[in-house]
Amino acid sequence: MRLLVIGLGQCGSRVADHFVRLNKRSQSQWGINIITGTFAVNTDQTDLTGLTHIGSDYMHRILIGGRKTWGHGVGKVNELGAELAREDGDKVIDAIRTAPNFYQTHAFLLICGAAGGTGSGAISIIAQMLKERYVGKPVYALVVLPFEHEEMAELRSVYNTATCLKSIHSVADGVFLADNQRYVRKDASLAMNLERINATIVEPFYDLMCAGEIGRYKYVGAKVLDAGDIMQSIDGWTAIGIGRSQIPRAFRFPWELAKVSFKEKSDETLRAMQAMDAAISELSIACSAEDAGRAMYLLAAPAKDMSMDIAKGLGDYLRELAENAVIRAGDFPRGGNTVDVTVILSQLAFVQKIRDYYDRATAFAQTQKERIRETTGRLRDMEEAAKGLPSLI
Repeated sequence: MRLLVIGLGQCGSRVADHFVRLNKRSQSQWGINIITGTFAVNTDQTDLTGLTHIGSDYMHRILIGGRKTWGHGVGKVNELGAELAREDGDKVIDAIRTAPNFYQTHAFLLICGAAGGTGSGAISIIAQMLKERYVGKPVYALVVLPFEHEEMAELRSVYNTATCLKSIHSVADGVFLADNQRYVRKDASLAMNLERINATIVEPFYDLMCAGEIGRYKYVGAKVLDAGDIMQSIDGWTAIGIGRSQIPRAFRFPWELAKVSFKEKSDETLRAMQAMDAAISELSIACSAEDAGRAMYLLAAPAKDMSMDIAKGLGDYLRELAENAVIRAGDFPRGGNTVDVTVILSQLAFVQKIRDYYDRATAFAQTQKERIRETTGRLRDMEEAAKGLPSLI
């Protein structure tokens, strides 16, 4: 599958930067492009300067709102981010057509952080523009949820997250949710944590996009998971995860290569099940597989370490977990010494974290209205009290 990636705001642009890294890896490893173009959009000039992989020209790093923000960002104000996207959204639409492989794009992927600012305000506006301009081409969103300390320090972040989620869900064909807090390491520095988190967020997409694009016969699976399968598997709230299990390699003499014991075959199946367990436990957001309407998994491993028993075991296991879902599956025979399983749970009917955001944001909005009424009343009383005083002007 080939995606055109647009990062919005500081968080979205830095995550999009790692998609360029994935594309460089696919070019080096397989000689293919899985990303047709990557663009960073922001109101903050300094944030755009700090990117590593996205092209440094103005067509790939797009500064919007220059007349109103003077290149200093919008702060945690979704409304201003949305307003600037409406005014300068055409810059983005015009820029993406300059991508060399634009017309080979299967879908668009918009990325933002939800805590507030340019990205969370602009994402639904840009998504709507893309859907109107390129009818029939899916528009997906990857929304990164805030850390717990951001939510605790400023309730405005919760309100911004809720409004961002509500607006993008009504526009996008699918919304990948990534919970920052699930990736935090307590013993790492702030910069190292953020860089590692961004890399971890994009990693599950790699095998998924490569599997259907490779043209070499030996790497084509028995059941290829191509762009059509992926697009049919993504709808509404979506979680994605990848699990990995190491394959131990023991030395064998040439005449022993064909001899495989029942225990070794059993271990192969067990490794695949462990990888799927890891993928589900490391999903990008906490959710229940029972709430999924669609599900998909991709088994990626050396060809000799894949069998019908493994495929059947994985399918049965996912069916037990997501009994209400339409399940699609595929395999990707490739080299290496690991068994990787990528899992997508989509069309999620219920996500507890989103429900919590909506409830807390509603309470915050009500509290703000009461504060405004109270403040207005006090100002009115002060003005009444000041009417009897003489003016010095």
